[in-house]
Amino acid sequence: MNLFLVILSGVLGLAVAGFLAYYVLKQPQGSQKVREISAAIKEGALAFLGREYRIMAIVIVVVAIVLAVVPALGWQVSAAFVFGAICSGLAGFVGMSIAIRANSRTAAAAAQSLNHGLRVSFRSGSVMGLSVVSIGILGLSILYLVFGSDANFLAIIPGYGFGASSVAIFARIGGGIFTKAADTGADIVGKVEKGIPEDDHRNAAVVADFVGDNVGDVAGMGADLFESYVDAIIATMTLGMIAVFSTTLGISLVPDTETAWFLPLLVAAGGILASIIGIFVIRVGEKLQMKALLNALRKGTFAATILSGIFAFLIVYFMDASMNVFWAILTGLIAGVLIGESTNYYTSYVYKPTLEISKASQTGAGTNIVSGFANGLMSTFIPIVIIVIAILVAYKFGDMYGIAIAGVGMLATLGIQDATDAYGPVADNAGGIVEMSGQPEEIRNRTDALDSLGNTTAATGKGYAIGAAGLTALALLFSYTQAVGISASDISLLDPHVVAGLFLGGLLPAVFCAMTLKAVGRSSFSIVNEVRRQFKEMPGIMDNTEKPDYAKCVDICTKDSLKEMVLPGVITIVSPVVVGILLGPVALGAFLIGAIITGLVLAITFANAGGSWDNAKKWVETGAYGGKGSDAHKAAVVGDTVGDPMKDTSGPSLNIMIKLISIIALVIAPVLVGFSGLL
Repeated sequence: MNLFLVILSGVLGLAVAGFLAYYVLKQPQGSQKVREISAAIKEGALAFLGREYRIMAIVIVVVAIVLAVVPALGWQVSAAFVFGAICSGLAGFVGMSIAIRANSRTAAAAAQSLNHGLRVSFRSGSVMGLSVVSIGILGLSILYLVFGSDANFLAIIPGYGFGASSVAIFARIGGGIFTKAADTGADIVGKVEKGIPEDDHRNAAVVADFVGDNVGDVAGMGADLFESYVDAIIATMTLGMIAVFSTTLGISLVPDTETAWFLPLLVAAGGILASIIGIFVIRVGEKLQMKALLNALRKGTFAATILSGIFAFLIVYFMDASMNVFWAILTGLIAGVLIGESTNYYTSYVYKPTLEISKASQTGAGTNIVSGFANGLMSTFIPIVIIVIAILVAYKFGDMYGIAIAGVGMLATLGIQDATDAYGPVADNAGGIVEMSGQPEEIRNRTDALDSLGNTTAATGKGYAIGAAGLTALALLFSYTQAVGISASDISLLDPHVVAGLFLGGLLPAVFCAMTLKAVGRSSFSIVNEVRRQFKEMPGIMDNTEKPDYAKCVDICTKDSLKEMVLPGVITIVSPVVVGILLGPVALGAFLIGAIITGLVLAITFANAGGSWDNAKKWVETGAYGGKGSDAHKAAVVGDTVGDPMKDTSGPSLNIMIKLISIIALVIAPVLVGFSGLL
């Protein structure tokens, strides 16, 4: 019965996603010019994704073979790994497929009204959100049907998360490099050097920028949140024995192991139903005010959160589990909302922190960048404190199982949270299409409002994902210690191996960020030079007698990003294996702790600094401090250019990195049992 309910919720989620996709696709696409621009975006995005998936397939096959031949793992783990990779890739592809078809329809809808533009764009984002959660729990249900009777079931299912995380890391890095190289190149040459509007049709990099929004912020994000979702559930399932009887609390949290396994799945299933209801709650008027738009989306997410809490209570009650489990779930739900609101405060131009960055732009790019980076650093305080409180409260109620299921609670409303994030790139593309096709200013004002809202919701979504990554990675760490048999008495802060593991773990996020930022810098260099070349060699571009070569910039971004994504992804996969073999399982546990702590701080800093720089620019563009074309605007554009790779490449990739190394540690745990390391 439990499995039936989980499968039913997944099927329902996909059915609603199909209905929403049908609604979006039946909307008018606009003028012939709008259709041509949308077709170019679609062609570039699909071409990139096809080439990216072919490269990832090679990595997946190699890792799958290695997993299959290692005696302690075997073909079952390898099969789960491949299945997880396929499901993750599918989730990203489905979301991007609807996004590249929704941009022109959103542009046409915005010509009718603001509310209709939001409805079309948000429902396209909802297809992504519901597809991610539905495919996630259906995949886990299939694994249970196939391997549930296997004695090594709990050693098999981490392979599913490993596959999902492996696709996510490459999708996020590759897509992130593509989108930010194009965006940076377009801004530097177009806005700063030529003084032409954003998304101006004379800028050769503008179509590549639109393509990047889809491959990075939609396909990459879909794979990212998919692996967060399934990793949280897997971590909770592997800690089931603690739930059956907690020696720390001296009580049974659940009546049996099967209940411990199905609780997180059912909580996730309840979250799907809550998200569906929340999606249909959202409505907005015609006021072009950020607060009104934010409140419209808040209404939906808060409704979903409240309903998820109610469903979680009923699930715990009818499964005869301890109410301690419900309080742990509720802790995660509340923590997710608070982290999202904290991110909103530090990144929206409705509030003081971002307005101060706009103000600092009056004295140049230097003060803008100092103010924005300081804001990013300061923004870590509230989320980290919330995560710490959530960890302590969830542990008090449910031991390590409580922390894990708090992560599931935080991600229960992912269906609608992901929708608010995925909607942003669609609205951004729609605004660009309106600009390129020369539509009236009134329509552009509506798409600008939707785009600004999308910037804020995207930042909020990243904060939410990073917070969930922290709890999920910690739960995976606990699962790893259980799997290899590490207890508190085995860990000494004076042990050189532990200290070495902490330092190496703390180092990894810094090296990872450096590699991804440099990758964006190198790719941006190529795009800037190409756009400059076209303006120089094709002077008719500026007076509209010549057409820019958009395809050339798309091709440069594709080649550069696919080349640059491989090394950071491979290093992330290999590093926990190397540490485990050289220094042993205890040092690997310390390595995970160091990476989680440093990774969380850097991820929040980068995401919020970048988001606030972006919205500080948007505030200036509303007319503040001289508006578009002013010195303050040029300084704000520079700040946005610095923040773009931080918030859309390095920052989001970090939360995948800390979960990926944690799930890899859990996968290789059977190999490390009783092993002391080579050094």
